[in-house]
Amino acid sequence: MHAIGDVFAPGHIGELSQVIPPELVDAVLDESGAHERRLRSLPSRVGVYFVLALGLFEHLGAGLVWGKLGAGLAARVPQPSEKALRDLRRRVGVAPLKRLFHVLAGPLAQPSTPGVRYRRWRTVAFDGCGSLSVPDHERNRSWLGRTERRYGPTGHPRLMLMTLCETGTRGLIAAVFGPASKGETDYAHDLIGRLTPDMLLLADRAFDSNELLADIAAQGTQFLIRATSTRRPPVLALLPDGSYLTRIGGLSLRVIEAEIHSRTADGGDFGGTYRLLTTLNDHRTDPADHLVRLYHERWGATRSRTSLSELPEGGRQLMSTG
Repeated sequence: MHAIGDVFAPGHIGELSQVIPPELVDAVLDESGAHERRLRSLPSRVGVYFVLALGLFEHLGAGLVWGKLGAGLAARVPQPSEKALRDLRRRVGVAPLKRLFHVLAGPLAQPSTPGVRYRRWRTVAFDGCGSLSVPDHERNRSWLGRTERRYGPTGHPRLMLMTLCETGTRGLIAAVFGPASKGETDYAHDLIGRLTPDMLLLADRAFDSNELLADIAAQGTQFLIRATSTRRPPVLALLPDGSYLTRIGGLSLRVIEAEIHSRTADGGDFGGTYRLLTTLNDHRTDPADHLVRLYHERWGATRSRTSLSELPEGGRQLMSTG
């Protein structure tokens, strides 16, 4: 396979080859030992792009997704059966896709990019989703199980995905996933090692446990995290901007209480009373109103997983065979 030059229309799947060139795909296949050992009509390079396309068009079957890869190409492409496409996915395996993610994942912004920094820190956020259904196959059930509901287990196993992403660009820095029975905080712990001292973490109230706060601070990372409504930290010192100093789980923190509201796309109002916990304890360098405005950026970051299958259809496709 090779990219077919300049025939790609902006805003369509063809642009994927500009981010993931065939040379990079070949490299991860070589590193993971997944290159085919004999000439095939469906080489492993094709298989990597096919699996990526399955993720982009998650509501389509394998045959229709394959059709999107081949549509609009001058070269004649094979028309494989569903079984051949299934075998192609199995032959490629997990390792090349995992390696490809590790190569591509990371902050995207330059220091001057708007919305990605607060003072000297890069702003990042935890973003989780526990509503991902996977096929009801024995292999999936064996490690994901089934979520128990009031009237019995759900029809499909559920997957929990947790990411660490850059605000502003929504670029994924790291991701973990597994059974939905495991909580968001547990998965967040798995991402702690990817935090660095040049980061400021923005997170929702699910991530304010004493243990998690201590682990984040131990990385040298600053944080601005919403507290749960039941948490009532002691007031140790009132500050001129209305915030106050406290101590939680051995950490000296600052608390900012504010009313935060945001208008949704359908005209509704979203928000309420927020109690924010932060390691930025100096009200002179980090006034409360500045940090409240900063917290709004976390809501933008949670759109990082917007489905690319919503892109307009009908454009040129990814590559040709050769």
